[in-house]
Amino acid sequence: MNKSLLGLMTLLFSNSVFAEAFSGDVQKQATNWTAIIMFFIFVGATLYITKWAAKQNKSTKDFYTGGGGISGFQNGLAIAGDYMSAASFLGISAMVFTSGYDGLIYSTGFLVGWPIVLFLVAERLRNLGKFTFSDVAAYRLAQKPVRLFAAGGSLVVVLLYLIAQVVGAGKLIQLLFGMDYLFAVILVGVLMVAYVMFGGMLATTWVQMIKAVLLLGGATFMSLMVLKHTGFSFEGMFQAAVDTHEKGEAILAPGGLVKNPIDALSLGLALMFGTAGLPHILMRFFTVPDAREARKSVVVATGFIGYFYLLTFIIGFGAIIFLTKNPDFFNEVTKNGKTVYEMIGGTNMAAVHLSKAVGGDLLLGFISAVAFATILAVVAGLTLSGASAVSHDIYASVIRKGQASQEEEMRVSKMATLALGVLSIILGLAFENQNVAFMVGLAFAVAASANFPVLMLSMFWKGLTTRGAVVGGFAGLIGAFLLIILGPSVWVSVLHNKEAIFPYGNPAIFTIPLAFIVSIIVSLLDNSEQAKKDKEGFEAQYVRSMTGIGAAGASDH
Repeated sequence: MNKSLLGLMTLLFSNSVFAEAFSGDVQKQATNWTAIIMFFIFVGATLYITKWAAKQNKSTKDFYTGGGGISGFQNGLAIAGDYMSAASFLGISAMVFTSGYDGLIYSTGFLVGWPIVLFLVAERLRNLGKFTFSDVAAYRLAQKPVRLFAAGGSLVVVLLYLIAQVVGAGKLIQLLFGMDYLFAVILVGVLMVAYVMFGGMLATTWVQMIKAVLLLGGATFMSLMVLKHTGFSFEGMFQAAVDTHEKGEAILAPGGLVKNPIDALSLGLALMFGTAGLPHILMRFFTVPDAREARKSVVVATGFIGYFYLLTFIIGFGAIIFLTKNPDFFNEVTKNGKTVYEMIGGTNMAAVHLSKAVGGDLLLGFISAVAFATILAVVAGLTLSGASAVSHDIYASVIRKGQASQEEEMRVSKMATLALGVLSIILGLAFENQNVAFMVGLAFAVAASANFPVLMLSMFWKGLTTRGAVVGGFAGLIGAFLLIILGPSVWVSVLHNKEAIFPYGNPAIFTIPLAFIVSIIVSLLDNSEQAKKDKEGFEAQYVRSMTGIGAAGASDH
């Protein structure tokens, strides 16, 4: 299979199945003018919105959270746009194309994280925070150590994601548009910096909303065309897929993708709890006026995301029906003296090839442009959360101890955005030929093992102390790093050792409890003066988290 979208597997995790699934070289394709024209229409429209948003950005609140005046429905659509990555669209449909029913483990895992966000996180987060999730984690604890840890955790997740996204973008554009990798990476870097530096959260929100509508529209049309072919019968669709696929009825059976039960459970935990620790997702809850709208935005996002993952399932089975025996989408390759057929661009291109099969070059161009727009929307959200961690958490709260003016904070934020853009281009070029699937697993493992436990304990357990939060958080973060490096995703796939020291691809089942246990034990043993202050502050925090009294409101304009 091709390495075409390896870096793009932004939300798909690096177990050994995945690391193996995306290897090989990308062949640069003929220039797709329909896709390029549609893409530049999208870029033109979003840059116009960025220009409009720049005029609205009069304060740090406007820049970080769009003034807190975005409605629940708009925010829900934007969260869906932030979450429905090209990896989800192309990756899950490719997994269904190759593995059938088992591709659903990722769709379901991504979706079931959202009720946790709804019931445990959304309301309290909105009532307690101002701009970043570090505001919540450090609400009653000592600001400096907790903010440094939380900002560090955020930046690690953001950087790992950005590398995976930018490498994936370069590969995708090479494949879809026929552009060079260097030009593609620079284009992504320049556009994401432009959206964030000039437009802030307002522009990023609109980019994500537009992209969500385009992606849902394109995927819906493709699904309808597949269902039309099978008489709008799911039974007919499954039967046609079974008749076509070489594995026959086996594609409807579970257990073929993640065979090890511990790996499967660990993957599920990372998918569920990682969502509640992603800084660019958590940041979106500060863009709405109050906790009620925060809850509404999660419900709306869950609906759109659930609908989208159902569509990827239909698209995957549609690809089996339309593509499997169509020579237009396969190359003849000789391996070990045998002639085999491989999909052009690798199986990750199944959804893109299906768009051509059901809608011709016009739909192919549209879906290709949407896939690239998807990357831009996600990297913009990542860059904004990374820049806010630097400017709000590290500079304004730690270095200047809350004394920085809004102008200073905005200036640092824009400098951080530019630095992240330049860094992502450099790292994207450096990792062009590397297997970066492990970075995605690492990003989610860090979110689930470091950010999530500290956030939960700070909001729900009176006994958490500053020392407990920092030591426990770092235990989860370092544990996730070490176990992924010693696991099959890096130790075998990247470092080419024969056998992994840690046998599982997903460390979450070990590192999430580790962070909770270390935080609790260290907090219970902490008898310092700071620990007493930390515990005394819980009542006031609890009242505000439940009532919203004292929470930041929306801007006037």
